[in-house]
Amino acid sequence: MEKLIIGSHVSFTKEKGLLGSTEEALSYGSTTFMFYTGAPQNTFRGKIDEELTKKAQDLMEKSNINIDDVIVHAPYIVNLANDKDEDKFNFAVNFLKQEVKRVKQLGVKKIVLHPGSHVGLGEEKGLENIIKGLNIVLDEKEGPIICLETMAGKGTELGYNFKQLKTIIDGVTNNHRLMVCMDTCHMNDAGYDITDFDKLLDEFDQIIGEEKIGCIHINDSKNEKGAHKDRHENIGLGTIGFENIINIIYNPRLKKVSKILETPYISTKDGDKDRSYPPYKFEIEMIKNKKYNKNFLNEIRNYYK
Repeated sequence: MEKLIIGSHVSFTKEKGLLGSTEEALSYGSTTFMFYTGAPQNTFRGKIDEELTKKAQDLMEKSNINIDDVIVHAPYIVNLANDKDEDKFNFAVNFLKQEVKRVKQLGVKKIVLHPGSHVGLGEEKGLENIIKGLNIVLDEKEGPIICLETMAGKGTELGYNFKQLKTIIDGVTNNHRLMVCMDTCHMNDAGYDITDFDKLLDEFDQIIGEEKIGCIHINDSKNEKGAHKDRHENIGLGTIGFENIINIIYNPRLKKVSKILETPYISTKDGDKDRSYPPYKFEIEMIKNKKYNKNFLNEIRNYYK
């Protein structure tokens, strides 16, 4: 039986680095994982600890996690679509270039990137800027692959349809280093019908090419199809539904693609304090069993007490 490549977002700390990320992923029963190499809301990045990285790589090998399935996510404040301020655009490009180098240093092969928001410049100009930035970032023929994420189309976001992603890919010289990260919540919110995923894959294949799917973010959505809002929900609690998500995860056309949960933490009161807990161990268990557990929220709260 072929291994299910399933995991979630995990932390990456200065103290434990990639080793801590790997240990956290294994505690959830994951066979892959995704992490930011620093805080997603800023561009501060510490030095990569080579000893911790080597220990992590050894642990992955021992635990049957293929590092080629592991994903890094670029910070979402990097915006290649906006060149209103040339210094900020150049900073974003240079930061992303350095982040790609960090990913390579960690031994990871793929980095997910939100394409960017045009902030009033218009879609055509925004796409031109993304292409310009990526041509600088991907100036070398070899290196980690950037996976452009499918977006919900909130505000002035770009990359909310396959044709825009195709435009970006076609405009980049070393586009063998570009793939796509599908996000189930984002595609639903952008207006795609993901209840018939084979049909959607056929459309993607015709426009971009199915071989360009680098990974998939698995999320339910708080919103109806086409809402353009981008609000993730825990699997089975949103408008997409558990069965549709299971059908996507187990689609035979995606068996070699990493599936990453980015579902919300579960909030609860602990005395007079508000606390939140990761749902991933329980969601991954449901996914592996292909059976929805109606009591999983309470089980999460009891588990972390």
